[in-house]
Amino acid sequence: MKNRRKEEENMPQRLLGWTLILFLAFFSLAAAKNYDKPHELVDRSYITLQKFLQDEDMAWLRQHLEKAKGIIIVPQLLKGAFFVGGAGGSGVFLVRSGACEWTYPAFYTLGSVSLGLQIGGETAELILLVMSQKGVDALLSTAVKLGGDVSVAAGPIGMRAKAQVADILAFGYAKGAFIGFSVEGAVIKPKDAWNRMYYHKLVRPVDILYGHKVKNPHADKLRRLLHDYCQRKP
Repeated sequence: MKNRRKEEENMPQRLLGWTLILFLAFFSLAAAKNYDKPHELVDRSYITLQKFLQDEDMAWLRQHLEKAKGIIIVPQLLKGAFFVGGAGGSGVFLVRSGACEWTYPAFYTLGSVSLGLQIGGETAELILLVMSQKGVDALLSTAVKLGGDVSVAAGPIGMRAKAQVADILAFGYAKGAFIGFSVEGAVIKPKDAWNRMYYHKLVRPVDILYGHKVKNPHADKLRRLLHDYCQRKP
């Protein structure tokens, strides 16, 4: 009798555990189908950046590119929930190396898991504008928690919008509209395997972004787009 009662008491925890396992398994499979190679992620990042920069709602983003220290582009942020909510995606990180010059990209992953009674799903495109050197330096570490290691705020949307003071500003596109995105609590870390695959040698983000030890002409199209819009005046 006692064993049966104990099993009944543990049942909710078991269900939650299995739900988490199934969600993460589904999420991993879905993410794996999106981008098989880093080259594909760079190409998709170019399309996402172009969409953001050409939209009138992103006036603030365009006007402040020349003041940003860096930019992270996540072409597809997957959000899904069934008792357990989560979000994650892969992206590229570029640092402004001159007046309007940009480095070659380093590859990163962004993800978070939050517990709560949620049912639903969503995909989004995300741009993180890194506004401070503190933000850049933090991203060169093993992993950084947004809202913990560095401050983060939703990016301003619209022609006359004003930004909050933060190390990183987040801009999102979901459900057919541009939005100020909340990514507080998300963890960003380097995707070392893809950095090695893209540059054909073992390199850390600091080697790519500041050491200038590697190049890949495939990313020149993305870098040129940033350069061109950075030079434009409102």
